[in-house]
Amino acid sequence: MLDDLDRGLIHALHIDGRAPFSRIAEVLGVSTQTVARRYRRLRAEAGLRVVGLPEQDHTGQAQWAVRLTAAPSASQALAHALARRPDTSWVKLASGGTEIFAIVQAPGHSGPSRSLLLHDIPRTSGITAVSAQLLLHTYLGGPTAWHGRLQALDERQRQRLAPPAQPAVTPGPYALTGADHGLIDALRHDGRTGYAELAAATGWSQATVARRLADLRARGLVFFDVEVDAAAYGVTTQALLWMTVAPAHLDQVATTLATHHELAVVAATTGPTNLLANALCRTPADLHRYLTHRLSALDQIRALETAPVMHILKAAGHSPRRPS
Repeated sequence: MLDDLDRGLIHALHIDGRAPFSRIAEVLGVSTQTVARRYRRLRAEAGLRVVGLPEQDHTGQAQWAVRLTAAPSASQALAHALARRPDTSWVKLASGGTEIFAIVQAPGHSGPSRSLLLHDIPRTSGITAVSAQLLLHTYLGGPTAWHGRLQALDERQRQRLAPPAQPAVTPGPYALTGADHGLIDALRHDGRTGYAELAAATGWSQATVARRLADLRARGLVFFDVEVDAAAYGVTTQALLWMTVAPAHLDQVATTLATHHELAVVAATTGPTNLLANALCRTPADLHRYLTHRLSALDQIRALETAPVMHILKAAGHSPRRPS
C-alpha cells in the first residue's frame, strides 16, 4: 500500500510526467534524494512507469478493442503473443482466463489487419471467437487519469507542478513526422528518458529534441501517462463493462460515467455493445454495489456484460525492456 508521499509523487507525475525530481520535492516538502529514492522503489515494487503517448486523433491510426476467446490451455500463450506486438496496448486476461482483451492500433479506419491473428500467434492457440470494435470517442482515459490517483495534492500544489507555459502555436492540422514517431516510440518505453538517449533514438541534437518535444506537448500531440499497479491503491477487483445504450442517450450516459470514481476508462465504440468502461473496485462486494446502485440508476443502459479482469500483461506503453 502507498503512503501519502507515494501518492503525492504519483499525482505529481500525472500532472507533469517529466517534472524534475527537484521540483516535485519542493512541492512535496521533502528532499530531492527522497523523491528519487521513492520513485525507484515504486518502480521496483509497484510497476511505476511514466510513458509518453501520442494523442490518438493525430496519429492517422485507429484504435480497436479486440476480444479473443480461447481454450484455457492456450489463452496464456495467446495473451503473451499479443503483448509482444508493438501495435497493442492494455492486453488483459479476463473472464476466468478464457478471454483476452487488447487495444490494437490499425492504419486509418480499415480495421485490424489479418496479421493480428496470423502474426506472432501460436498456431495451436485454440481461438474460438473473435470480435473487434472501433473506439469512436474516449470520455475518460488517455490524457484523463483515473480519479483515484488524483486526490493527493491540493490545488496550490497542482498549480506549482503544472508544466511551464509554452509559446503559442499555429492552430490547424498537424502531421507527425517519421522522426516524431521515433521520438514517441522511445517515450513509450520510458517517458522520463533523458535528452541524450532521445537524441540517439531520433538522430537529432539534444537541443532539437528538447524543442521538438516541447512543441509536440504544446500542440497536444503528445501526453504522458503513469502506469502503476492498481493494487497499491487497494484495488483487488477490476472488470471490463460492456454496455448497450441507445444512440440518443450515449453521450449523456458516457459523460455521467466519466465522473464516477470507480471507473478508469469510458469509451464509445461500434458494435452491439457501444459503451466500454473499466471498473476498479476494492472488493467484489464494492463492484456489486457499484453495478446495482450507481450503474443501475442509469435507465438508459439497456444491457450490461461484466468481464472480471484476472491479469494485466501490458498497459499503455511498450513492454519494459529487459536488462541487457
